[in-house]
Amino acid sequence: MYRIGELAKACDINNDTLRFYEKNGLLSPSSRSESGYRLYTEKDKETLEFILRAKGVGFTLAEIRELLSIEINKADNACADVKVLVDTKLSDVERKLAELTRFQTSLKRLSDACCGGEESAEHCTILEALESDTNDVRHEHHGE
Repeated sequence: MYRIGELAKACDINNDTLRFYEKNGLLSPSSRSESGYRLYTEKDKETLEFILRAKGVGFTLAEIRELLSIEINKADNACADVKVLVDTKLSDVERKLAELTRFQTSLKRLSDACCGGEESAEHCTILEALESDTNDVRHEHHGE
């Protein structure tokens, strides 16, 4: 049996994180000691490790809750149920990556257009581009 601090330490998290997972219904102590301490079993530790691995690959608490419910009732679920969750998460990540790539391209274009010199920012192409409705970015050439 583990007490809260022991389980948290064994999984390299802090007590508050463990309490947070409890509060959100992902984990609960198997029992309490006579003095009221939360007590966790080896199975609880495995569940916590499952939660941490799922969190580590980007699943939200709601998605982890769903995965845990499938994990608990494996016989009543199909691999397809799990695959749908993973494929949905993968689509979300791919969408976010595409958005980040667009941000990167736009920021690179803005950065490349600016001279980055010590001159006044009155004619800074970055500020001008952000003030306008267009994506028209022209290169600055101060003092040339």
